[in-house]
Amino acid sequence: MANVSQDKIFEALATVDDPEIGRPITELGMVDEVTVEGGSVAVRILLTIAGCPMKTALTEATRAAVAAVDGVDAVEVTCGVMTDEQRRQLRSQLKGGGEELPNPFNDPNSRTRVYAVASGKGGVGKSSVTVNLAAALAARGLSVGIVDADIYGHSVPHMLGSDDRPTPVDDMIMPPQAHGVKMISIAHFTEGNAPVVWRGPMLHRAISQFLTDVFWGDVDVLLLDLPPGTGDIAISVAQLLPQAELLIVTTPQAAAAEVAERAGSITQQTRQKIAGVIENMAAMVMPDGSVVDVFGSGGGQIVADRLSVITGTQVNLLGSIPLDPQVRIGGDDGTPIAIGQPDSPAGKAFGAIAEKLARRQDSLAGMPLGVTPRR
Repeated sequence: MANVSQDKIFEALATVDDPEIGRPITELGMVDEVTVEGGSVAVRILLTIAGCPMKTALTEATRAAVAAVDGVDAVEVTCGVMTDEQRRQLRSQLKGGGEELPNPFNDPNSRTRVYAVASGKGGVGKSSVTVNLAAALAARGLSVGIVDADIYGHSVPHMLGSDDRPTPVDDMIMPPQAHGVKMISIAHFTEGNAPVVWRGPMLHRAISQFLTDVFWGDVDVLLLDLPPGTGDIAISVAQLLPQAELLIVTTPQAAAAEVAERAGSITQQTRQKIAGVIENMAAMVMPDGSVVDVFGSGGGQIVADRLSVITGTQVNLLGSIPLDPQVRIGGDDGTPIAIGQPDSPAGKAFGAIAEKLARRQDSLAGMPLGVTPRR
């Protein structure tokens, strides 16, 4: 059997992406050494930290890629750890070498669609909506991230079934992932169920760091799970992400709709756009096919109609999510109903809304066209 070419091995390794960063390990300087002896190949890869949670996945992907090369009959993959200098170089490569990390979502060339999921009051299922939409969008092949901006009432990691911690690379943070969704939450930095006792400036700084210090990569959609109301964090998000579009969550109840209207009205001051209204906990579908309006009906359309008048633009009701105990069970178990039971009434409703959000209408406004008028 002819010796295996080392170039062929590197070509194979170039097809292996780091699970957290989403780029080839050869491009990231993670391939430390490759030794080829006949049909036996030994590869040493460098992890960002010793306890890297992606070690097993990265090792198996590397082994599989090398084993697929013609002539290879034995593969050994070992792992080392990057030095401080190598981590600094990686951070500089990914985020740039400046002292102040930029907010990548404010880059004019960013193609990330940013949605801030808001509500006027608590208890309307805003976090459930956020998590299920994220999972549904990821299941459709989009790269999705969630910022758990509800600092006091954080719940996103639990609802996605993740207890993984972020991976630090120098002063950059690699977010954990679950169900194909990247996430960051203050829960990743607290012990147990400890409360967060912060005031305005600390809250603003936390949201800012979630956007700048975390390596999100080229995400197609970023969802922010906002706390209820129009307080400090809603204002900070408007300042840090002026292009973010609001998704207003309400229930069919008239009282909830009235409060949700206030959450949407904040756009009169922040100049943000409202992407639409989502009615949660709508009519419950009973086993016999009948429906029960536990929380009344029509609240979502009322909010959409009122916000259309207030803003002077058309605000649509994107969909109604039926009340279903499985939504709660999926959140408790860490498997959102949008992917756990996509054919259920609630699963279909989340999927339909995700389809609407996934369709991006690109605009050329403010974009350089690369042409010069003739004189």
